[in-house]
Amino acid sequence: AKDADAQAERIRAVIAKKTIRAPFAGRLGLRLINLGQVLKDGEAISTLQTLDPIYVNFSLPQQRLSQLAPGNVVRVASDSLPGKSIEGKITAISPEVDAVTRNVRVQATLSNANEALRPGMFVQVDVVLPTQNKVLAIPATAIAYAPYGDSVFVIDEKKDEKSGHVQKILRQQLIRVGEAPGDFVSVNDGLKPGESVVTSGVFKLRPGMEVAVDNTLAPNAQLEPKPKNS
Repeated sequence: AKDADAQAERIRAVIAKKTIRAPFAGRLGLRLINLGQVLKDGEAISTLQTLDPIYVNFSLPQQRLSQLAPGNVVRVASDSLPGKSIEGKITAISPEVDAVTRNVRVQATLSNANEALRPGMFVQVDVVLPTQNKVLAIPATAIAYAPYGDSVFVIDEKKDEKSGHVQKILRQQLIRVGEAPGDFVSVNDGLKPGESVVTSGVFKLRPGMEVAVDNTLAPNAQLEPKPKNS
């Protein structure tokens, strides 16, 4: 009887080895083996993916680390979602910073009920920071970069005492720049709110020139530029 029980247990063990169970719920991919094939230990049978929820992994510069926290909102856009985005939340932040890139890896979790996002897909991720700071921003094309310092050309109005004609005269002003969101650059010092600056062709200008304003030539600067594929 004991021999029969032992043999039955061996048969059950063999059957158990032939039964493959998924470690988690998800969707199976294409079969990677042939029917009747003898499997080796660790050989891949098929891919298994969880599509809802889905995870997005991305990296941010270490300077942003103090502003990141689990629960921060992210917006994910993709070519598969033309004109739309999916919101999710940061669920994990790597405790280490990459020694080469000085970036920190972040993972966010998103609801993906319609399965518009798929594993391995390239997406654009925007992190919604919890705080906002008021900045003085100008188009990046307005800045003349030079070894001695960055500058802009400010348009001042000067009235001729004899003729009464109001002239628009250029004044070159040194500035100290900060962050660069999109096509804009924030100015930390050297410029006042309300001052007009030249936004294109700055390398052709010189201080004291008289100019005329033609905003039809102004570049279309955007906070979140989305260049079209070439």
